[in-house]
Amino acid sequence: MSTPLAGLKVIEIAGLAPAPFAGKILADFGADVIRVDRSKSAMNLDVLAQGKRSIALNLKSPAGIEALVRLCENADVVIEPFRPGVMERLGLGPDVLLKRNPRLVYARMTGFGQEGHYAKMAGHDINYLAISGVLSTLGKHDDKPAFPINLLADFAGGGLMCALGVLLALQERAQSGKGQVVDAAMVGGVNYIGSFVYNMHKAGALFQTPRGTGQLDGGAPFYDTYKTKDGLYMAVGALESEFYELLLQGLGLNREKDQLPEQMNTEGWPMLRELFTKIFLSKTQAEWVKVFDQTDACVTPVLDYYEMSTPPPAPRLLRTPGVQPKAESEEIFLEVGGQSQEILKEAGFSDQEIRDLVAKNAVAGPGLDKAAL
Repeated sequence: MSTPLAGLKVIEIAGLAPAPFAGKILADFGADVIRVDRSKSAMNLDVLAQGKRSIALNLKSPAGIEALVRLCENADVVIEPFRPGVMERLGLGPDVLLKRNPRLVYARMTGFGQEGHYAKMAGHDINYLAISGVLSTLGKHDDKPAFPINLLADFAGGGLMCALGVLLALQERAQSGKGQVVDAAMVGGVNYIGSFVYNMHKAGALFQTPRGTGQLDGGAPFYDTYKTKDGLYMAVGALESEFYELLLQGLGLNREKDQLPEQMNTEGWPMLRELFTKIFLSKTQAEWVKVFDQTDACVTPVLDYYEMSTPPPAPRLLRTPGVQPKAESEEIFLEVGGQSQEILKEAGFSDQEIRDLVAKNAVAGPGLDKAAL
């Protein structure tokens, strides 16, 4: 069965989190993704390398640099994860690579973008969230802003948006025949993901209240999480009135008999939250699942992420699906330089050229000693 990106060749310069995730998305849907590692002795922290191959190149060596340029000549996409100016200093900037391969899609993954006040500063997910304005919307009322580990900026605003940019550029290339630079800044990506919040606030429809006091940010008792008798949690998202009524029924409550305030009466929210908290503590998570399963009350168990199976590629394509994950026991780390020799040969390097690269300490990997060649 074919995959959507079969035949696409991607060069991914080794990095952490966002750029590897962009490469993983492309690999999961059939692209041949080659990760370029610095050296065989480098520490391997990439847990998103399944389905990729690795070549170890010494990018401090002119021969190693030229080898990478040759790899990019035959590639469709290159993904680089460095701060602005690093690739240019290495002689691997877009001007160089696009001149050698005008059809190349050159994706740049940065935190703050290629230009601007913060462009050359170090940062992490929490900083990109902060500068984007999204962090100010997250957290409980009268408490400091809260961040959802590093999912929003690194992976949603970063890796996912970078992969989208690559696919958009490839679609445009199908018409123009030309490659281009994709500038994937995590600040811009997560800001764009926040379009709904921004536009709703601008329209005065939602998110006009202080953080943590609205319907969707933890202020409403019918959109929150509750602890159960066995120390686990249930998630409640009964926003619509008809779903809210089903929530009350499942909790054994009657609006008139129990003299409950109206759902949208914010003054009654503290009383409702206290009541819901007490009731949810009366049963185990499994018991609450039996109560609400297959109902439209929008009440579900909060499952431990480590109980879940390996995440499959998403979204699902029924005719040309992505590459399904292998057994859970599969090694998640990719051997640094594990496929150096085969990658070089596929790119047209002769045995003598490979021996020269080895002699110049420009490439590393198993089987690259002279005897093996």
